[in-house]
Amino acid sequence: MKYIQAHYSGPLNGQIHIPGAKNSSLSLLVAACLADDIVTLGGIPRIEDVNIIAEIGRDIGMHIKHLGGQVVIDPRNIYSAMLDRGKTSSYRASYYFAGALLSKFGKVSIGLPGGDDFVSRPIDQHIKVFQTLGAKVQMFNDYYEVEASELNGAEIYFDTITSGATINAMLAAVRAKGRTQLYNAAVDPEVVDTAVFLNRLGAKIYGAGTERIRIEGVPYLNGGTHVAIPDRLIAGAFLMAAGLRGGKVTVKDVIPEHLGSCLAKLEEVGVHLECGENHITAYGTGSLKATRIRTGMYPGFATDLQQPMTALLLQAKGKSIVTDRVYPMRFAHVAQLRRLGAAIEMRQDSAIIRGGVPLKGGWVQATDVRAGTCLILAGLTAEGSTCITGVEHIERGYEDVIGSFQSIGAKLSLHELDVRELQSRIH
Repeated sequence: MKYIQAHYSGPLNGQIHIPGAKNSSLSLLVAACLADDIVTLGGIPRIEDVNIIAEIGRDIGMHIKHLGGQVVIDPRNIYSAMLDRGKTSSYRASYYFAGALLSKFGKVSIGLPGGDDFVSRPIDQHIKVFQTLGAKVQMFNDYYEVEASELNGAEIYFDTITSGATINAMLAAVRAKGRTQLYNAAVDPEVVDTAVFLNRLGAKIYGAGTERIRIEGVPYLNGGTHVAIPDRLIAGAFLMAAGLRGGKVTVKDVIPEHLGSCLAKLEEVGVHLECGENHITAYGTGSLKATRIRTGMYPGFATDLQQPMTALLLQAKGKSIVTDRVYPMRFAHVAQLRRLGAAIEMRQDSAIIRGGVPLKGGWVQATDVRAGTCLILAGLTAEGSTCITGVEHIERGYEDVIGSFQSIGAKLSLHELDVRELQSRIH
């Protein structure tokens, strides 16, 4: 079993190039199924989630190959929409295949979504989309089927703002007959990126990035090229790293506008920032202020960033409060941070942090990508060494987590132990 070992590293300094956004890449790869010719995508990170998408695609006849820094996709030989239940259920965003394949095949069978376990991430809004467009949805124990002889444009009002369902609605409506209008749509950059890509293939999507999106159905889509937007969540985490011990970190190949709420909060706690056209430099002052954070849908403070931000707030003297009402159960990292000596307590959907308490190294478990980032950041400030298991979760979001952190001076290394030896050390 693999584990990451982190040692106290002092101020972190350096530059890092930010890869394409994971959440955008996953929707783009599946959206390519809608095309009637070859698609070339740039900026797609080589991460485990992307590998799973590629496996699912190959299983149904989609040809995918890496060529230089690009991914070339040929969807012309897709012969089935009966997807492997095991693979699709292990990967939450597999639900995009339902929207992308329904208009071509009329019936899609897919495993119930899995991925990071934040209790249940409901797909009720996805089901609502399909039903409103004229499809029939049947739910079974471990999979569901979506079936429609024809999709027809409709007006869809989301009951809650959801990026995943907004993207799925665009995928399903692109080749539906007539006009579809989405209300209370998510405005995330990943939604816009998916719409831009589809429009390059010949789709007619208007208003992406606003709460109202209009889609005029088209009978076919061409091939084309596109580059995924940078990963704002990885960029935010590395900017936070600069504040841990008064370092200086520059993230390159970013879109600063996508990080507005994160940058504002970093400035508020005492991290100084300089923004260029496609880079941001963070200067840690060595003195951080406690604050209060409430997560929200974009452009609010991202739920994916509250975990690494918690690691930074452990260094801020005073009481900080982190409230997550997007995914209130996204606090598995709190118990792990306590194992390092952190003074944190949970009250309903909020973590109460008493910052400035020294951390001591120990064994901890990452339960999802962002929790892993949080534990790495905490481990770099703890006395001694911190060993982090659950590396497979971290690899779902990072192409080379060790090399990335080492490039800014972090003392981080990857190791492997026999499972029994590992269990004895943890306990």
